[in-house]
This record gives sequence, C-alpha cells and structure tokens, in this order.
Amino acid sequence: MSTASPLTPRRALAARLLLAAFAVVVALDLGGLLAGYPELHLAVKPLLLSVLAAWVAVRGGPPALIAAALFGWGGDTLLRFEDDTAFLLGMGSFAVGHLCYLLLFARYGTVPRRALPLGAAYAAALVLLAALLWPDLPAGLRLPVAGYSLLLTTMAFGALRLGAATAAGGLLFLLSDALIAMNIAEWHTPAPHDFWVMSTYLAAQYLLVTGVLRAAGAPGAAAAPDEPRPAVGA
Repeated sequence: MSTASPLTPRRALAARLLLAAFAVVVALDLGGLLAGYPELHLAVKPLLLSVLAAWVAVRGGPPALIAAALFGWGGDTLLRFEDDTAFLLGMGSFAVGHLCYLLLFARYGTVPRRALPLGAAYAAALVLLAALLWPDLPAGLRLPVAGYSLLLTTMAFGALRLGAATAAGGLLFLLSDALIAMNIAEWHTPAPHDFWVMSTYLAAQYLLVTGVLRAAGAPGAAAAPDEPRPAVGA
C-alpha cells in the first residue's frame, strides 16, 4: 500500500461535491427507471461513471482506476444505442475496464486462502449459465458474450484479493451482466429489468472503485463518518 499525502481542503471539498453529484445522478437514473421514464435514464446514464472517474481523480486514485471508470463510461454511452454493433463496442469497452481492474487487484492485493473453492464455484456458475444461455443467444453474439463472460468472471474472482466489500462488487457486476445476457436470450427476468441491471451495476462499480482506493492508500480512502455515500443498492 502506498503512502499518500492528505487531501488539501480544496480537493477534499471537490471530492465531497463530486461524490454528492454521483449520488444525485444515481438517484435520478434509478428513480427514472422505477417511475417509468426511460428518457431520464438515457439522459443521465453518460454522467454516472464520468462523475465517478472525476471523483477518483480528485482523490488521487491510480491512473488505471480512473481508466477503469472511464471505460465503464464508454460502455454505458455505447449501450444507449440499441444495435448489435454498439452492443459489441460497449462490451469491448467494459472488457478493457475489467482488464484495468485485474491489473489493480494484482498490484494491491494478495490471493486469499478461500480463493480456490470460490474460484471453482465461479467457474462452475460460468459454465452452467453459458451452457443454458447458448441456444437462446443470437448466433452472432454467442462467442463475444462467452469471451466477455470469461473475462468478467476472472475480474470478479480477482476482486477477492481486496476483501469482502470489493468481492461483493465483483459478484454484483456478474449479476448485472447475467441479467443483461438473460434478457438478450429473451429469458424472463425480474421486473423492472433495467432497474435491477443498473442498481447492481452501480453498486458494483462503487464497491470496486472504493476498494481499490483503500488498497492503494489514496488520500481520504477511509471515509469520514459524515462523508456522503451514494445510495447505489436496491
């Protein structure tokens, strides 16, 4: 873990404002989905990870973590367009973000003793879900989705290196993308579908980002009791 200087008062204020802004856009996004206003969701979706990336930058987070958030922003932005090309490009952007997370997990974490049985459970879940979904996925998306799912599962497994909260972020990312894959395969998913996808995804990104910040020893990584926290869970 690196040793970082405390945030200056100005940067500390900027960090608080950005975290509050993230909470606001999360509330607008999820509220719009719950209230049946998808236009609001589409309008604020590009702000979500861009604000989180700015917060990481102000907090002095590692460049790879800023990149992970920005590639998440790229995926969010591309997936606003409902066609296969945009979907594949968005999935590619998320994939690069997962690679950034994997580099960060390897840099700041160690493999826990429980990793082997959990790794076997992750692998079994991946194989089972892929086998069940495969016949119902569009032919042109089967291999890209399978490859992306393998990388995502590897990222979620790597998140175990940084503790329980970060591991929960990896699992929530798996759940969010599993819901997307099931929707593509035209399986029944819990309603409202988009709300559950976004709530699990946003919680995942927040937990992953804050976990890396703590592990990297970023200034102020141990939040003060009165620091605002976004309501990103369901």
